[in-house]
Amino acid sequence: MSRETILQVVESLNQAVIGQEAVVERMIVALLTNGHVLLEGLPGTAKTRSIKTLSKLIESEFGRVQFTPDLLPSDVTGSEIYREQTGTFEFQEGPLFGNLILADEINRAPAKVQAALLEAMEERQVTVAGTTHALPDLFMVMATQNPIEQEGTYPLPEAQMDRFLLYIRVDYPEGENEMKILELVRGENANKGKGDPPVPVSQGSIFAARDEVNAVRVSKEAAQYIVDLVMATRRPEGIDEELASWITVGASPRATIALDAASRARAWLKGRDFVSPEDIQAMAPACLAHRIHPSYEAEASGKTRDDVVAALVERVAVSA
Repeated sequence: MSRETILQVVESLNQAVIGQEAVVERMIVALLTNGHVLLEGLPGTAKTRSIKTLSKLIESEFGRVQFTPDLLPSDVTGSEIYREQTGTFEFQEGPLFGNLILADEINRAPAKVQAALLEAMEERQVTVAGTTHALPDLFMVMATQNPIEQEGTYPLPEAQMDRFLLYIRVDYPEGENEMKILELVRGENANKGKGDPPVPVSQGSIFAARDEVNAVRVSKEAAQYIVDLVMATRRPEGIDEELASWITVGASPRATIALDAASRARAWLKGRDFVSPEDIQAMAPACLAHRIHPSYEAEASGKTRDDVVAALVERVAVSA
């Protein structure tokens, strides 16, 4: 029953976010694997809409942080407030104390804010005034960033990039989908405030689905294929000379863990209880692209991180 429930969420998301089926699938994969996602795309490509719609479809408390260069860590985590009536300090929770957290334009936040967010993402807790506060059991950071505009931005630390389970590139929709988007928005504006909102999926259903995903089998051959892909990012010279000239730093062990988890979630969504090479290949770009460093030669020749991962998948043989 859990799978049918989650597939209903997928269908509803695809109806609200036109032409972004791959983005929707990867967001659900992250939800099923208790991971965080980084969505990168130009303004107006429905990044924020995707996240807000997902928060309405599941039983969750939505938190949003609009990152700016003058943001303070306490603006995100919360702070100690002095209560004159009692003469004591009381902790007031910040927007991180939600279930689905939209970190909008995350690369505009300064280093101290990034450090506070990093603790929340990795440890599922925040520390304020020496006191640690646990975050909810269902906690997922969905961050966005604009790949073009760089004024007033701070590059994300590599440690934080590595904490994102998936990197999702959001492109412009095709022409026919653009017309559907126009019709969708017109219909929403005409029917605003009318009708009943959908019944959100319970958190219990999500946790049950996660248990089923964890039970998906990964054969020794599939596991070896995952390891081979990650190792090829570190020692590409053993695969192909051209590929070796495109990569300066390979993916960390977190990439192996992420690719294993994401592949199991995708297999589960497809109705299988085992991982196939197709699942691994489908999730490889989202798990590896933000964890490798393209060389100057690759960037000079117009190769994106996704291009490098695609070449990697093409050249690494599937384990027999």
